[in-house]
Amino acid sequence: MSATAWTVAHASAVGLLLRSRCGKAITLPSARWWTEPAEEEEAVLDLAVTPVLDVGCGPGRHTVALSRRGVRALGVDSSIAAVEAARARGADVVHRSVFDPLPDEGRWASVLLLDGNVGICGEPVALFRRARTLLRPGGRLLVELEGPGVPTERLHVRAETADGPTGWFPWARVSVDDVDDLARSAELRVVSRWGDRGRWFARLDAR
Repeated sequence: MSATAWTVAHASAVGLLLRSRCGKAITLPSARWWTEPAEEEEAVLDLAVTPVLDVGCGPGRHTVALSRRGVRALGVDSSIAAVEAARARGADVVHRSVFDPLPDEGRWASVLLLDGNVGICGEPVALFRRARTLLRPGGRLLVELEGPGVPTERLHVRAETADGPTGWFPWARVSVDDVDDLARSAELRVVSRWGDRGRWFARLDAR
């Protein structure tokens, strides 16, 4: 997500409406970003092996939750508003794009892509390949996906606000139906996938 769009979500702390060039509406549950992790998210965090890189960490709720467990976790986000909010909650965060140089590249045991962050940059294969370079051999990518039957699509979207729309930025949605092909393209292997309380997740291990 663009830093501008995240700032809109930060200001509203309600649903963030994205609209594509073709008119499709996508609502991101941004109010959830300010809450404690739900049960289905805690189950994902149970699978995270230290150290963990939380990509697109937003206000840092997963980073903080992992730290409380005694797990070394670092958040990364391209929005300064997100980084400031995460640090205010006690999260260890760096203000960078996931495609910028990052600490300990190739040595992370787990990388998180939750809360829609699989959409970052609008190119899922490129994002998965970048995650692969961050992971150590045998490391795992824990990712949230769209459910069965939802098309995988690459879009240009903008956030709609009371003050008007933001600029356009690339975004993507990835279906659980298509994660195997995307994983293979990034030298990752799908170990498991599951649905929990209406949300879908997968664990992809580095080859």
